[in-house]
Amino acid sequence: MSVGSELELRTTLQHIVDGAAELTGARYAALGTTDPGQDGLTEIRTGGAEPPPPGVLSVPIHVHDEVFGHLHLAGKRHDAPFTAEDEQLLHVLAAQAGIAIGNARLYETARQRERWIEGAAAITTALLTGERAADALVTVAEGARALADAAAGVILQRTAAGGMEIVTASTYEDPGDIVGTTIEPGSPVLVQLLGGEPVFIDDSATDPRMTTHVRHRFGPSMMLPLQADGRLIGTLALPRRPGDRPYTSVERLLATQFASQAALALVLADAQHSRERLAVYEDRDRIARDLHDLVVQRLFATGMMLESTQRRTDESDEAHELLGRAVDELQSTIQEVRTAIFALQQPPAEAPTTLRGKVLRETAAASALLGFQPSTHFKGPVDALVPDQVATPLLTALRRALTTASRRPGVSRLEITVDVTRPLSDGRDVVRLTVDGDSDDNVGGTAVSWQSPL
Repeated sequence: MSVGSELELRTTLQHIVDGAAELTGARYAALGTTDPGQDGLTEIRTGGAEPPPPGVLSVPIHVHDEVFGHLHLAGKRHDAPFTAEDEQLLHVLAAQAGIAIGNARLYETARQRERWIEGAAAITTALLTGERAADALVTVAEGARALADAAAGVILQRTAAGGMEIVTASTYEDPGDIVGTTIEPGSPVLVQLLGGEPVFIDDSATDPRMTTHVRHRFGPSMMLPLQADGRLIGTLALPRRPGDRPYTSVERLLATQFASQAALALVLADAQHSRERLAVYEDRDRIARDLHDLVVQRLFATGMMLESTQRRTDESDEAHELLGRAVDELQSTIQEVRTAIFALQQPPAEAPTTLRGKVLRETAAASALLGFQPSTHFKGPVDALVPDQVATPLLTALRRALTTASRRPGVSRLEITVDVTRPLSDGRDVVRLTVDGDSDDNVGGTAVSWQSPL
């Protein structure tokens, strides 16, 4: 009854060994498993027992018509021999032990399966809530490491040279130089990994297929394909510490299923992210078109009407001046709207590659410190005329001017102009950067001018 009272396998086996020693009066009792890889167990002994003396009594333990292992007894107290009654008791205990081990196996498998299923569901939920690609790989590596009780969770991806490189590593300690480790082309294990086959290793340090410099840090390992819809995303490796128990057949199966589920979640998350980005792009394009087709054209038409009125009016000089100022304000507004249209047409998640985009990025970053958005104007084809070797010092000068303005108290307006329409006196093209601002506290404005020949 005590043998069958536990559902945890290791505890059940220990009860069997202790019960056999108590029933027969043996000083030594041990249970050795036939297939250590199936349950991750090799031998269970009575606590503190010395190596077995000669004359061992041994009986097999059957679980579902298969030999699970053998129960060994030796060294009966007072040096008496084992009797037929002892052997009979041992056979009865072995029969009951087989039933208890079968139940414990089922319970342990159910618990493991439940943990892996819950873990896979949690990973899928996390990946589909909008994580970036790099964070998604870290999430998979960390979740798999915890579920497998591994020393590390590692993800490898294909390199341009045809090998595989560790791109993500999750460990209990500092991963050190694990990230960046490469399996070079020609490695024996590479054919299996690139072919999408799982690889199971008993000892990473001694397996001839392992060639990386970090293999000596680990023992048993699983290398599982992250593959969905025929697409190989990478390989999930789950190495344990040297000397740790090997992975059981159940753990290998559950981990392989987890890797397949994680790969599918990664593909779905990537597709969802692409759809969201496409929706953002489409919305930004629509706004840009509306601004261009409606707002800019109406402002332009209004400006032309004012200019025509200014030419025909016989009013005072003051009226002419007011109309001129109104036209200038409309032209400035049109320029700012066009700048906004250009900003809307830039990919939001990527670094800008044009000078206009880089200038707008600098001004947008400075707005958080300034408390307002600077006004930015571009005159002429700045992207076509300004080369990289000139754009770099221009951006440096802009960044320095924005930093200086953000440190001055009371700055309420900044107007930034990048102009390539006014050549030098000798006819050479030039780019001019002007940063002009006003202050609310009457201590004077701020003005910066910078130029460079093209």
